[in-house]
Amino acid sequence: MSDLQFKRVLLKISGEALMGDREYGLNPDTVNRIAKDIKKTVDAGVEVCIVIGAGNIFRGVAGAAEGMDRATGDYMGMLATVMNCLALQNSLEQLGVYTRVQSAIPMSTVSEPYVRRRALRHMEKGRVVIFAAGTGNPFFTTDTAAALRASEMNCDALLKATKVDGVYDKDPEKFDDAIRFESLTYLDVLSKDLRVMDASAIALARESNIPVIVFSIHNEDGFEQVVRGKGKFTIVTENIEKRVVQNG
Repeated sequence: MSDLQFKRVLLKISGEALMGDREYGLNPDTVNRIAKDIKKTVDAGVEVCIVIGAGNIFRGVAGAAEGMDRATGDYMGMLATVMNCLALQNSLEQLGVYTRVQSAIPMSTVSEPYVRRRALRHMEKGRVVIFAAGTGNPFFTTDTAAALRASEMNCDALLKATKVDGVYDKDPEKFDDAIRFESLTYLDVLSKDLRVMDASAIALARESNIPVIVFSIHNEDGFEQVVRGKGKFTIVTENIEKRVVQNG
């Protein structure tokens, strides 16, 4: 416990992170690997809650681009997040991690309704809580839902799990000279349009003074390492000395 940097965290996982090497949908091996990483973190004594995106199944924005009503598309995306949440819950419980899914859109057959005090109680008992269906409202992304739930749960940090090990000035998969930032301020993210999260999510994290930490979920035990202050990541806070590291 002595080297843990945070007592309670929210882990935001993109839907794409669950695809593994597939073009869409879920990769069971990838989901199981992420679940094992979460279990190690929980076993270390960290209280964990999770928000999962749905980019591996459906995006409301993509639907709107094809002529679908944006609100309808967003509701479909929220339902897709429930599928991802149930898949991760299943993997966690197979590992012996007590898990609850709470949905912002009531669906009592497969999940609990979102109740803040109940979610807090679950985490105090060592259970993982997975928040499904975003905020329950269209026009808000799961990034915003993550910042909202992190604020409501009084989390010490919001950890965003992505495909890369931090925030870069440009796509490191396309540009060898991409520069990785070790630390940034919220204002840096907004002014430089770095697209760590959408603007409303960053603004909410800033208002609640919750650090946003971006790391790669594909690194082995990446989640556990970050909560111990180890590994490669970018931290976004209010005031911090800004440093950069060359890609690689």
